Amino acid sequence: MAVLSRRRGLEASAQTALVEALADPIFELLPLKNLPDQVPFLPAGARVSVTASPAKGIDATVDWAARLQSDGFRAIPHLSARMIPDRAKLAELLARARDAGLTNAFVVGGDADEPGEYLDGLSLLRAMTDLGHPFECIGCPAYPQGHPDIPDAALASALVDKAPFVAHVTTQMDFDSKAVASWVRARRVEGFAPGVIVGVPGVADPQKLMSIAARIGVKDAKRFLVKNLRFVTGLAKSGGFYKPTGFVEGIAPLLADPSAKVTGFHLYTFNAVEATEVWRRALAEDLAAGS
Repeated sequence: MAVLSRRRGLEASAQTALVEALADPIFELLPLKNLPDQVPFLPAGARVSVTASPAKGIDATVDWAARLQSDGFRAIPHLSARMIPDRAKLAELLARARDAGLTNAFVVGGDADEPGEYLDGLSLLRAMTDLGHPFECIGCPAYPQGHPDIPDAALASALVDKAPFVAHVTTQMDFDSKAVASWVRARRVEGFAPGVIVGVPGVADPQKLMSIAARIGVKDAKRFLVKNLRFVTGLAKSGGFYKPTGFVEGIAPLLADPSAKVTGFHLYTFNAVEATEVWRRALAEDLAAGS
């Protein structure tokens, strides 16, 4: 019979796996003007993912990644295919990444009003391989509940095509742990090999969270809002914040299952690192105390 945690109703193995995942998540930062204010709240040596913003340009992403790397963090620049105009610019970016000692990257299709030579993540991954790159570990996005602008069949095909080039995929921000678990199980049955890092909505004002989710194309955001309207409205009125505790607890059994190959968490901080970090530390300590 499984031993249950007295603290949270999790099996002991799932609770242990959750504590381990919370110990070393990836913190996502946006290259906005308040980014420097967020750095002091990051744990020393943390993995830090820097997104690519069409407004700031791809250079800002690589510049910030290099700076964070030099400050002792493990930086992960987002390389946005549609923001890289041509092979010469890609070669330049790869050279800068190599000079900065960057060994991790995250490749996305991205957004751009006037895309250049690379129209999607797969074409960029192939070009990076042809040129040679310094990255020991490359990730790409995945969409357990679909994408509002991309047909499911196209997403599935692209994921299979990208598999030889990536070590893991990171799920787009989601609110339904059961949907993520079902998606992971289905991919393993199909023989999909790369690891999975689960994207976790950070601590945020519910209205801001829904606004960001809608803007970045989270298909599940509207369903979550409708289903939890009373909850979200109550939080907003009381000045409360969304916390992803229930979501990560729902992912814990996957973390404990070696066949699922779910290797950790990616925290979407929305550049509110302090609040997310306070939540992470408190939950980790609470879980450890109950183990």
